[in-house]
Amino acid sequence: MRIRRWLAACAAATLLAPAPAPGAHAAPNPTRDEPHRPQLHFSPERNWMNDPNGLVWYQGEWHLFFQYNPEGAQWGNMSWGHAVSRDLLHWTELPVAIPYSADEHIFSGSVVVDERNTAGFGRPGAPAMVAVYTSSYPATGSQAQSLAYSTDRGRTWTKYAGNPVLDLGSREFRDPKVFWDTKAGRWTMAVVLATEHKVSFYGSPDLRTWTHLSDFGPANAVGGVWEVPDLFELPVDGDPRHTRWVLVVNLNPGAVAGGSGAQYFIGDWDGTRFTADNIVTGDPEPPAGTLFADFEHDYAGWTVENDPALGPGPFGTGPYPGTVPGQQQVSGFRGRSLVNSFLGFDAPTGRMVSPDFTVGRDYLNLLVGGGAHPHLPGTTTAFVPADAEPVIDFEFPDGRTYEQAGWTATGGLRDRAPVAGPARSERGHVGDKLLTTFFEADSTTGTLTSPGFTIDRNHLSLLVGAGGHLNDGTGDTAVELLVDGRVVRTATGNFSGFMNWRSWDVTEFRGRTAQLRIVDENTGGWGHLLVDHLVATDEPVLPRSVETAVNLVVDGQVVRTATGKDSERLDWVGWDVREFAGRRAHLEINDFNSGGWGHLLVDHVMFADRPAASELERYDWLDHGKDYYAAVTYNDAPGGQRVAIGWMNNWQYAGSVPTAPWRGAMALPRELALKTVDGAVRLVQQPTAQLTALRGGGEVFTLRDATVRPGVLDLPPAADGAVLEIRAEFELRDADRFGLQVRGGDDERTVVGYDAGARRLYVDRTRSGQVEVGPLFPGVHSGPLSVDGDRVRMTVYVDRSSVEVFGGAGQTTITDQIFPAPTSDRTRLFAEGGDVVVRSLTIRPLRSVWR
Repeated sequence: MRIRRWLAACAAATLLAPAPAPGAHAAPNPTRDEPHRPQLHFSPERNWMNDPNGLVWYQGEWHLFFQYNPEGAQWGNMSWGHAVSRDLLHWTELPVAIPYSADEHIFSGSVVVDERNTAGFGRPGAPAMVAVYTSSYPATGSQAQSLAYSTDRGRTWTKYAGNPVLDLGSREFRDPKVFWDTKAGRWTMAVVLATEHKVSFYGSPDLRTWTHLSDFGPANAVGGVWEVPDLFELPVDGDPRHTRWVLVVNLNPGAVAGGSGAQYFIGDWDGTRFTADNIVTGDPEPPAGTLFADFEHDYAGWTVENDPALGPGPFGTGPYPGTVPGQQQVSGFRGRSLVNSFLGFDAPTGRMVSPDFTVGRDYLNLLVGGGAHPHLPGTTTAFVPADAEPVIDFEFPDGRTYEQAGWTATGGLRDRAPVAGPARSERGHVGDKLLTTFFEADSTTGTLTSPGFTIDRNHLSLLVGAGGHLNDGTGDTAVELLVDGRVVRTATGNFSGFMNWRSWDVTEFRGRTAQLRIVDENTGGWGHLLVDHLVATDEPVLPRSVETAVNLVVDGQVVRTATGKDSERLDWVGWDVREFAGRRAHLEINDFNSGGWGHLLVDHVMFADRPAASELERYDWLDHGKDYYAAVTYNDAPGGQRVAIGWMNNWQYAGSVPTAPWRGAMALPRELALKTVDGAVRLVQQPTAQLTALRGGGEVFTLRDATVRPGVLDLPPAADGAVLEIRAEFELRDADRFGLQVRGGDDERTVVGYDAGARRLYVDRTRSGQVEVGPLFPGVHSGPLSVDGDRVRMTVYVDRSSVEVFGGAGQTTITDQIFPAPTSDRTRLFAEGGDVVVRSLTIRPLRSVWR
């Protein structure tokens, strides 16, 4: 289930999916070898997948159910997909377990084996598997908890006639995780009140009737909705006499790396109530330093550039005292006032520029909140280039249809006309009207083909927004340039209502006649296009900046940047500026975004000798990467193992990752444990032991006791590969940063490194290949990792479209998707600012799970 409600009209579906004969397995899936197809991780043969559901081990099989769209590669039609494995590596994908219907969508939940037959769905010696899931009702938007059961090892499922079994009448009540509490002698359910940031606990003797026990939360990270809870007990340091309970709470957005993530609490469960030991209270204090701007009284020395066409906003004439009327509560700032560009709401745009200063201390710390719209290189603040020659502007006289203007229309786009859009600040179009295919919601399909025009300049550019569907198997939403009836250029939207420039180099077609064709074949989420203002220019039109960002500018270049996290709570950002010591610089506070969360909050800029600690960094996270969400553990795993699987994606860009005919993958199964690290009990994670069975895929490369000098050290071809296990142990010398470059190519690399000064493990995917997945995709993601003596250890699993890093004893993990070229397979070592010693390095190619 998701906070995104891309719900299309759904045809009714039968509950019982086709299945093999009882006791038989479905035929193994064919080899899965498409570009970017994970070779170590589970991904469905085709279509959309998100959260893992119903993780349970039963009769020798690991069951993986998952949120699934059986009809396309975008979110929608939520059903339970199903796969089984005997080793957590090789998966057999089975038919859809619990399909959606027009009346009910099947959101996340869990599966238990009812050994005691408490619900009465099984029979002596043949217990039923019972799914406890969230029913989402499209007609009302409400969510409730329901049951389905299987008596043939999960191959077919029957819904309980008494559904739902737990209904509060809420639209935000979901994701039940159920287990048998031996001490209490009853079933226990953890389920979230998502927008209230609460985990509710319920008890039941029979899975059918539930009694409320207690609530936990809000606590720690609450920047987005809470989802997919899990509660389980683990021994500390392997001692079964000393145990603690772990409560996992997934969060979207507002996680430590931005967007989706999973936090955890450690504490006690008494059978009724969970009490956490690691709740953090109070605002973090920054290190002592020199204050540059506190924004308490005025903007003294700053140049304020409010867009005069859009009223006095967004920055007004001075700092604002807290929350603007109509805004959610602003918190986390210091003193009385701050920079708050919500004046005039999200529509106005503008910037603030600081006085110049000389960089004289090691760190620049500041508080930032508001929208998550980062600065992107190669963007412009110009609305329309001055030399742009309009070709098609869609400013048709009122009532005039496309056909009347000489266009050819098909399907549901016949007899349509451009529409009057909202103010330009809300959608980014030019003039009064624009082309849209959003008629009858997203159900309208068809084409619009313009009259011919002559290409007389080197570049054509147009504004495009909404659907970004292109060759993803769901039906395109695309703008095509036709020359002689042939498609020569294509553009699509950005899954956003804000339109931006798309440019085509058409030098080779100068003097030729061309046409513009709008194609809408998609009826799912964002199944429409917004198009406006085709112009001809001599140079390509740069995309307009839509950032809400604070930038440090040195010699005219943005060298550091920060943005909010779609939250009205400000948090500390600490920039390492040592490399710019003695140089002149200035700050820019830019609000160029007029859409949702199109504003920025800034306060308390100061210089210091240490970085300020982020509030989010004070909490405990399962993973510090961008792509580990909806993590949940297996019920009934053999040997008392606690095995977790997470969805390897992020809701910030999940619908636009460049994979086909599937979209979505699971992270590696991980075994969880509690271990005392630096005097505190921490959750540690390692890939399950079964993964070693994939070794033996080729020559093993080893290196010992080698010094890496500043720069990049090429390794022999035996170290290269796209599917690898890398185990490395470094001994600190005087290097500032060091580590590995993986999936390297001509201008591509993914950096897995360690920052010795900050004591942080990190992954840098800013040059990892296709990083245009979304504006929030490129980035550096890091987590704290203390040094063990003078040693830093890391294990890295490299796959065709991901890296998973386990630092130290597994107390710090980073999971990131990457989309490099297939030929980018080089592995290198690097050091910056000094030397590092590689005490041991072992690189093993791994075999594919699909062969």
